[in-house]
Amino acid sequence: MDRIGNTPLVPLNRLFGNTRGIRVFGKLELMNPSGSAKDRPALRIVRSAWDEGLIAPGSVMIESSSGNMAISLAAICSILGIRFISVIDPRTASANIAIMKAYGAEVSYVDTPDPQTGEFLPARLERVRQLREALPGSFWPNQYANPNNYLAHYDGTMPEIKASLGRVDYIAGGVSTCGTMLGCSRYIADHGLATKVIAVDAAGSVIFGGEKGPRRFPGLGAGIIPPFGETRFMDYAVNITDREMAVGCRRLAETEAILAGPSSGAVIAALTGMLDDIPDGSTCVVILHDRGERYMDTVFNDAWMREQFGAAILSEGGDYACST
Repeated sequence: MDRIGNTPLVPLNRLFGNTRGIRVFGKLELMNPSGSAKDRPALRIVRSAWDEGLIAPGSVMIESSSGNMAISLAAICSILGIRFISVIDPRTASANIAIMKAYGAEVSYVDTPDPQTGEFLPARLERVRQLREALPGSFWPNQYANPNNYLAHYDGTMPEIKASLGRVDYIAGGVSTCGTMLGCSRYIADHGLATKVIAVDAAGSVIFGGEKGPRRFPGLGAGIIPPFGETRFMDYAVNITDREMAVGCRRLAETEAILAGPSSGAVIAALTGMLDDIPDGSTCVVILHDRGERYMDTVFNDAWMREQFGAAILSEGGDYACST
């Protein structure tokens, strides 16, 4: 657990080239021990609950997660001797389910969306409530409203970036619970930094007030506005389509040999689309949230890509012949 955080910050010179002296760095959150930025809030939430006596060896922890948070919590709970139950839905990647089970997690599957909103998140939270009622004394981390979520990035991610680069003009990252970018934004404000925050969401998500629509990938966006997203903390809000996410992932792998998931592809696409409006000589950071190995049956599967987006998609992001 002491290996969580202090992730590498690497230049993305091949992907972005020498664009008017603009430097772009990738914060490799995918290098955390269990493979994503969620290791940071998972550890802080668990440590806080442990210190407060809310959990101990033999306790039961229950959380709603589309994948990465569940994997992080499952890994930490396995070390501490805590039983962990993850509430998931049909959008959870099969690879993520396999990983969390490998860490010893149990899975509670919600296959019907909330009847009022048509969204799975409220249905998952209702299942969490039911499980907590059936298991008295169980602990719910509540990543959607637990302040330790964003404080993990306030005290970790953004200070690490500042210590490495000094001045940072723009930082871009994806939103779901909004913990990562809220933590970075509050650190920026509290320390008087001039850094502009670019919050990247999925098209079809309502976090920025857009129209609700279908989304292919977990881990980015939401069908309801999470508590951390109720106040505007960003300077720019950008919505990215599933197609743009997939192309961003493949471009990142092809040019920088960094295999990352759809949320990272979305951040790459967002910054690429904004480059014309970014001043010469700016220093930018993109947060690369999780590992791409979890998406071998989707983003990095040529047959799936053709089926979803048409054959032309492969020439946009690179044809890796990942499958036939």
